Amino acid sequence: MSNSGSAPRLADRRSPLGPGLPLASPLRELFAPLDQLLVCGGDARLARHPATGRNAYGCSPSPTPDIPSFSSCTATTISQRGYDAAESARTALMASAILHGLVDCFDARVEAMRDELRALLGLGDSGTEVVFAASGTDAQLQALALSRALLGDDLVTVVVGADQSGSGTVHTARGFHFGERSTNDCRVTKGAPIEGLGPVRGVALRLRGADGRLRTAASIDTEVLETVESLVTRGARVMLEVMDCSKLGLQAPSDACADEIAARWPGRVQIVVDACQMRLGRRRIARSLARGDLVLITGSKFYAGPPFSGALLVPSRLAAAIQTAGPLAPGLGDYATRSDWPKRWRSLRDAFAAAPNFGQWLRWEAALEEIRAYDAVPETFRRAALRLLGDGIVRLINASPALRLLPPQPRPAEGDEFAAPTIFAFTCEPDGTPLSLAQCRAISADLRNDADAPCLIGQPVGWGGRADDEAAALRICISARHVADAWAAHPGHAHEAIAHILDDAAAVIARITTRLTPPASTVPAKDHHAL
Repeated sequence: MSNSGSAPRLADRRSPLGPGLPLASPLRELFAPLDQLLVCGGDARLARHPATGRNAYGCSPSPTPDIPSFSSCTATTISQRGYDAAESARTALMASAILHGLVDCFDARVEAMRDELRALLGLGDSGTEVVFAASGTDAQLQALALSRALLGDDLVTVVVGADQSGSGTVHTARGFHFGERSTNDCRVTKGAPIEGLGPVRGVALRLRGADGRLRTAASIDTEVLETVESLVTRGARVMLEVMDCSKLGLQAPSDACADEIAARWPGRVQIVVDACQMRLGRRRIARSLARGDLVLITGSKFYAGPPFSGALLVPSRLAAAIQTAGPLAPGLGDYATRSDWPKRWRSLRDAFAAAPNFGQWLRWEAALEEIRAYDAVPETFRRAALRLLGDGIVRLINASPALRLLPPQPRPAEGDEFAAPTIFAFTCEPDGTPLSLAQCRAISADLRNDADAPCLIGQPVGWGGRADDEAAALRICISARHVADAWAAHPGHAHEAIAHILDDAAAVIARITTRLTPPASTVPAKDHHAL
C-alpha cells in the first residue's frame, strides 16, 4: 500500500538507513557513513548486494578507480573527486545545521545548487527553474504532474522512442508507480496509479518496426505528427515526450517536426525532452527551453555522477504559470520532498514533507563536481578527446570478426561536441546472427562480476519478438570523466591518458570476443582424408 493521500510527515517515514536511525532525528542520520548516505533516498535500484557491496548495475558507492568503466549510458561508480565533494558538502552542512537548524540549512544548500547547475549549463539569467529528483524516472513523474497542472486532466502522453527509453517510462507515462518502493521509502504497488496522477492514457511510438528494423526518420516524424494531430482534433491535451538521445544514441522526432508541433498547438501540447543521457551541449538545452519545453536531465549518464541524480528544467514561460498553479497530485509525496521544488513555488512546496533527502542531495553534489571538472577542460580538447576516443572504439569494435557496430545517427549541429557519437552499440554475432537479450545480459554480468578483473559496460538493449528480446546490442560509452581525467593527468600527457583508456576498451572487447569464440578443443578437427 502507498502512503499517498497527503505528503508523508517526518515521523511517518522510515529511515532509509535502517531502524536503528529513526528519521525523527535527521541530523543524527547525517552522521552515518557516507557510503550508506549515497545509496539512500532512492528506490530499489540503489540497493547493494550484501556480498559485493555493489548495486544491480555493478556500481559501488565508494570509488573503484581500478575498474574500467564504459557504462555511462546506464550507471557509473562514484569517482574520487565526486566522493570528496560529497564528503566536504556533508561536513559543511553538519557545521551549519548545528548552529542554524538542519531543515533551513539543507533547503538553502539545495537552492544554491540550482544556481550552480544553471550556471554550469549556461542558464544563469534565463529564468529557468530546476526541480531536483532522485532519478530521471522520478523526474518523468514530475514532468507529468506539471503538464497536468498546465494543460488539465484530459491529458494523453505520447512517448517517442518508447522502445529505447528507460524501463520505468512505460509506467511513469501513465502516472503509475514504477517499482515496489518509492523514493521516500513508501511501499507501493508497481503498475498501480499514483493518487491524483494516474491513470493517464498513453501512446507508445517505437523507433523500430514490427520486423525489428530501425524506421526512417521521415516515417517517425509522420507518425508523431499524425498522432498528435489526431489527439488534439478529438479534444485531448498532449504531453509529447521526445527523445534527444536514446539508449542507442538516436534522436526522434526531428527538430523540424517538434518545432512544427510547438508552433501549431501552443497550450494544447506540452513537449518534454528526454535528455537524461546528457549527451547534448548548452546550445541544444537552451534551444529546447526557448521553445517552451520541459527538459529531463541527469547528473549521472554522460557526466558519470553516481546513480541516481535526476532533474527537470522548467523554462521561464512555464515557471510563472506553475508558481500560481494549484496543488499537484498528492501521490507525488511518495517521490518528492519540499526542497526538490524551487523556493519561489511556495504554495506548491507546502504540500510536501520538509524531511531532507540526503542521498539525492549528496549524489547531486558529486555530479556537480563532475560537471565542473568537464567544464574546466578547454572545449578544443573536449572535442579532440571525444573524437580520438570515438574513432579508437570504432576501430576496436570493427576489428573483431564476432562484433558488428550499429551505425550511429548523425547528431544535430546544436549538439556542440556531441555532434559526434559517444555511445557505441554493437551486436555479438559469432555465427552471423545477433545474440539474444538474455545472452547479452549474461556477457555483461560476467564482465562486471569477474573476480579478477571486473569491468563495466552499458546494459544491453533488446529488440525483436513480442518481448523485444530476440536480438540485443551491448554498449561501450565515453563519459565526461574520461575526458576530464585525461586532461587532469597533464595536458602534455593527455595522449598517453587517452591511449590508456583505449587499452582498457581493447581489453573489454577482447574479453567479449574470446567469450564468443569456442575453445580450440571444441572445434571439430578437419577430415584430412577428404582433401
